[in-house]
Amino acid sequence: PPFHDHSQRRGIQQTNQHMHMIRHHTPVDEFVSGEIVKDEQGNEVRILGSLKSVKAIGWYIKEYDVAQISMNLTNISITPVHIAFDEVCNKANERGIRVTGSELVGLIPLKSLLDAGTYFLKKQGRSAGVSEKELIHIAVKSLGLDDLGPFIPEEKIIEYVMRDSADSLIDLKLTEFADETASESPAPGGGSVAAYIGSLGISLATMVANLSAIKKGWESDWEYFSDWAEKGQFYKNELLKCVDEDTNSFNGIMEAFALPKNTESEKQSRTIAIQAATKYAIEVPLKVMKLAFSSMEIIKIMAEKGNPNSASDAGVGALCARSAVLGAFLNVKINLSSFKDVNYKTSVLMEAKEIARKTEILEKEILEMVETHF
Repeated sequence: PPFHDHSQRRGIQQTNQHMHMIRHHTPVDEFVSGEIVKDEQGNEVRILGSLKSVKAIGWYIKEYDVAQISMNLTNISITPVHIAFDEVCNKANERGIRVTGSELVGLIPLKSLLDAGTYFLKKQGRSAGVSEKELIHIAVKSLGLDDLGPFIPEEKIIEYVMRDSADSLIDLKLTEFADETASESPAPGGGSVAAYIGSLGISLATMVANLSAIKKGWESDWEYFSDWAEKGQFYKNELLKCVDEDTNSFNGIMEAFALPKNTESEKQSRTIAIQAATKYAIEVPLKVMKLAFSSMEIIKIMAEKGNPNSASDAGVGALCARSAVLGAFLNVKINLSSFKDVNYKTSVLMEAKEIARKTEILEKEILEMVETHF
């Protein structure tokens, strides 16, 4: 995407020098005399700038009293936005000028801002295991994307512009989610609630990791805890997705049952649809079981090595994870009861039972660790 970087006024020649040092290919002496140096064959002699896959040009904007370097990042996997911005800052500092901010023209992929937020947090020696919203906030502030006007993520991030979250459960307020669960509607039900409980459990462990990363006297371990916090964010996000996915799977079964069954062909198609929807409704809570159980590794590490003042939080996290696993297991079993493939039923039931067994053992171990802090 086009990416603008603004520097303090120091003349257009200085701006062009700055720009030519960063873009990938620049004609020699173009910014000195305006005449392009050519070789004996008449070809332009070009030098390499410091950034690959970058096109740039500089000019002075009287309206804002700044010089601007306008860049097109042609491959953000090679030169990400944050690297381009930092390089411009470095070149500016070398010349005694300061980058005051930047402007994004068009839309930007979500990953670009998440990577930028992670980059700047780690540069500060802070944990990068924070929420997506916080990473975006850090990226916007660090890149100065709100220098010329408000940066509205819903209008500038591709994924946010394209998404439709009108019916998303996870976008409801806590009270609204509880009210919807308590209503006469059968969904969200136990499966969605189990996934949500699991997300809360790993969120607590992630909090402990972040608190440990900033604990006084533990500065040398900030990166260790940051890594665990980032892993925690992954499980939290995946479990949150399952909140809506479980309800969607239930709705899929209802839609399959509502299909017409007037002819033999319609009956056959309806049966196939019901079985396909049921299988999906088995796989979603099974996924919740696996995610919640895997998240307990982080919870255990935080109970053992995390900030001792937050040991109880790790304990509550373990209780939530266990409830998520066992709650999802109930949904696996009830949906398996109406599935016709016996071999599949046997295989899934064995896998789910083993996860539940290991979960209860691990929960006990974590709670015993937590008790040592009291």
